[in-house]
Amino acid sequence: MKQKRPTLQDIADHLGMTKMTVSRYLRNSNSVAKETQKRIAVAIEQFGYIPNRAPEILSNAKSKAIGVLLPSLTNHVFADVLKGIEQVADIAGYQTMLAHYGYSVKKEEERIESLLSYNVDGLILSENYHSLRTLKMIEIANIPVIEIMDSSQPGIQQVIGFDNVAAAQAMVETMIQRGYKNIVYFTARMDRRTQLKMQGYEQAMKKYGLEPYSLITEAASSFTLGGKQLRKILEERPETNGVFCTNDDLAIGALFECQRLGIAVPQQIAIAGFHGHDVGFSVTPQLATVMTPRLEIGKLAAQELLVRLNNEPLKEKIIDLGFKIHLGESI
Repeated sequence: MKQKRPTLQDIADHLGMTKMTVSRYLRNSNSVAKETQKRIAVAIEQFGYIPNRAPEILSNAKSKAIGVLLPSLTNHVFADVLKGIEQVADIAGYQTMLAHYGYSVKKEEERIESLLSYNVDGLILSENYHSLRTLKMIEIANIPVIEIMDSSQPGIQQVIGFDNVAAAQAMVETMIQRGYKNIVYFTARMDRRTQLKMQGYEQAMKKYGLEPYSLITEAASSFTLGGKQLRKILEERPETNGVFCTNDDLAIGALFECQRLGIAVPQQIAIAGFHGHDVGFSVTPQLATVMTPRLEIGKLAAQELLVRLNNEPLKEKIIDLGFKIHLGESI
């Protein structure tokens, strides 16, 4: 009968220590205490242990997979981004491994750890704020990483998106120039991008000597939330005559609520959204919004990642794809 090849577990059991300790010794003998080094060395000799290099060989192979982290699966913004990524990745023969982290830094860390355990060849991240452990894992993984959706500041390696601060400021200034002075900002989630837009909103208000006021909520974005926020602001600040929303969902919810309450848009209250979703073009009055190049961001992120997987050097650390102000009929 063929003798069973001794395993790492056999050595650990024999020595009464964890498999992790033996594994650590094999990677770097100085990472364990001197006495432990001696004991493990003797046991390895005794058992005739041969390290199994197969997992290591496999880990050095290309997986032909790209890890993509999205904060939300219900948000249309990311559906367009993903479409763009997959259009490019599919043609190149790369599979997209999707992970969802619900705007949580801790969950993002867990999802990245999981994707890296599948040896993805590159990562596309939707956030530019990460835990220290996430940054460490990315550094050790030594693979191309692209952060998308904002270009207002540098990232780990490369960022692709648009300037959220400038986009919000441009929309609010447009509203002010059209005669609206009591403009309120509607938030959701309070993620990094919502905060950047708030910065742009406040800059525009202060530039014209106006008082900024934001409705802060960690709640998930929805048409219903936009309606609730509109009712709340009319109670708190009845003089409000403009609403700038962190996205189109809130803006459309606010628009519907105005129609329910018999408030004329834009005559009594101007409403502007952000992102330019299809639904905003279908409502009456048509929604004013910031048009963002989501499909292009997805496509370019995948293209840039593939370029770097071909060992070509990184040329542009920040790629700003810009935005457009769509006036619609609601401001």
